[in-house]
Amino acid sequence: MIEFVFMLTRDDVTVGDAADVLMSLRESGLRYVGFKDIGPPPETLAEVTAAAHEAGMEVMLEVVSTSAEDELRSLRAALEIGVDWVLGGTHAREGLTILRDSGVNYCPFPGTIVGHPSVLEGSIAAIAEHAAALTALDGVHGVDLLAYRHATEDPIALTRAVAAAASGPVIAAGSVHSFEQIAALEEAGAWGFTIGSAIFANQLPGGPTVAGQVAAVLGVTA
Repeated sequence: MIEFVFMLTRDDVTVGDAADVLMSLRESGLRYVGFKDIGPPPETLAEVTAAAHEAGMEVMLEVVSTSAEDELRSLRAALEIGVDWVLGGTHAREGLTILRDSGVNYCPFPGTIVGHPSVLEGSIAAIAEHAAALTALDGVHGVDLLAYRHATEDPIALTRAVAAAASGPVIAAGSVHSFEQIAALEEAGAWGFTIGSAIFANQLPGGPTVAGQVAAVLGVTA
């Protein structure tokens, strides 16, 4: 079964009403929820995290800041916020000096990441090789793969290659907006996938509410 991570984000920014949206999902059966390091302040994200934990969810912070300084600042904030997973970021060795032995599951980006919203560059072979190298590092749990954010490579072939190369879970992040994509990602070996913007834009079955769309996605992943 592939895992669904609902991101309280739109266009790679955490939504301002994340706490209210989360409240509407308390009884949904959702197991994983996440947000970006751009948007509301850490104090607000800590409150959202506490509420998610009370509802039995694990929480993921995805780092999409573009500078090394901001990225490492976000990793330090992640420990204060109390998240269970940190996704993304491109400075894994430096990040491990902050997250190693923290109990946080760390899944950085493989490949070359450009801009915000983040896009992925590089060949399938190079990205898969990078994923293997990242997951060989002590303290790296898996990788956060922008499979559908690559302009030229086939996302499913890319996911399959990275899943074969990595020694930990592969989370397909970004631009997932259909049940067909979800099924293809599962077949390719992804551990999980994230959806945020597509649900806030009412692109999934079950709308017009966020809760209805989340329920529909959970239904196809059960």
